[in-house]
Amino acid sequence: MKTQVGIIGAGPAGLMLSHLLHLHGIDSVILESRSRQYVEGRVRAGVLDSDVSRLFQVTGIGDRMMREGIEQEQMEIRFEGKQRFINWFQLAGGRKNMIYGQQEVVRDLIERRLRDDGRILFDAEAHSIDGAGTDRPSIRFRCNGEDATLACDFIAACDGFHGIGRQAIPPDRIRLYEHKYPFAWLGIVACAQPSSPWLVTAAHDRGYAMQSMRSLQVSRNYIQIALEDTLEDWPDARIWDELHQRLDIPGWTLREGEIVEKAKFDLRSFVCEPMQYGRMFLAGDAAHVVPPTGGRGLNQAIADVCVLADGIRDFYRDASEEELNRYSSICLERVWHAQQFTWRQTSMLQRHDFGNEYIRKQQLAQLEYFTSNKAAATSLAECYAGSRLRTSFLNQDGTEDPRIA
Repeated sequence: MKTQVGIIGAGPAGLMLSHLLHLHGIDSVILESRSRQYVEGRVRAGVLDSDVSRLFQVTGIGDRMMREGIEQEQMEIRFEGKQRFINWFQLAGGRKNMIYGQQEVVRDLIERRLRDDGRILFDAEAHSIDGAGTDRPSIRFRCNGEDATLACDFIAACDGFHGIGRQAIPPDRIRLYEHKYPFAWLGIVACAQPSSPWLVTAAHDRGYAMQSMRSLQVSRNYIQIALEDTLEDWPDARIWDELHQRLDIPGWTLREGEIVEKAKFDLRSFVCEPMQYGRMFLAGDAAHVVPPTGGRGLNQAIADVCVLADGIRDFYRDASEEELNRYSSICLERVWHAQQFTWRQTSMLQRHDFGNEYIRKQQLAQLEYFTSNKAAATSLAECYAGSRLRTSFLNQDGTEDPRIA
């Protein structure tokens, strides 16, 4: 098989890259090791930045999102009985985020790629990359019980933290940065109406908790738990009891419902530098991972592929590799900003050492400052609203570029 761009992974990054390339008139093939049913059923992130949701609309994949998604203008932070609001619509230039599950994004993208005759090979496991550092790379994969090779001009490894893309880079050509947190999150999906129309997060003495949503009928809640805890340690009754203790305030009560999904998340921060090797490029979790505290994961992945799509467009249109050669430096500036933001929020909202009251007092002082000082609150709101996407499909203010339309 041959194509211009070989993409490993049919998550949001790989699918969006293929879609953007198609709009630029560039051919691609996506190799996905899992089945379509599995990929469309994975429940992951659910918050889209203002620019990301606008990009979906501009590029023709946002119709269902606009019908079923839930716009968000603010969030609430609770600590020591206080309720503080960070309103990014007011503080960050009228921006709104969108609640719309990652699995829904994936479904929309798959449907659009297949409607545009895009090539997605499901149950096609990529097992090695040849010539990653050359101008003639290829991907070896197995599909339908047969081995095959995909020859391409470029490779985009959108295959996650454990994928083969990063592993194809010689160890002496990359540097890895990682921080593992000494606690975990327990996440649940419940058939219950959200208790607030916005995200509620609590920096409680017993540990962190969050109430969010996936729709007007489905809630998504998180609680901080011990790293050594297992799902068996958290039966449904204990989960609801702990959520009530950490989130409830006078006049407000968390709504309960049937828990239909339960998962434990070990929190880590990770960055790979550079994010490219020859004509192979890393995007999304293959290159960087953040805790879910600030909702940066999916949005960072979309930001990566926007830069990559424009760089590949320049190569085929103008024979220019300038943008491609700068892919890592462009992306990593945003990546490290997101790392700093999520590290700060995770450090400020979670209990790190339950026996150290000095650290707790420092956390509470930070929370007071960032939620009561207008300049600090504005900075926080801008981070939650997300940085502007660097893409030819949007102007710098997030509106559609008429030259592309």
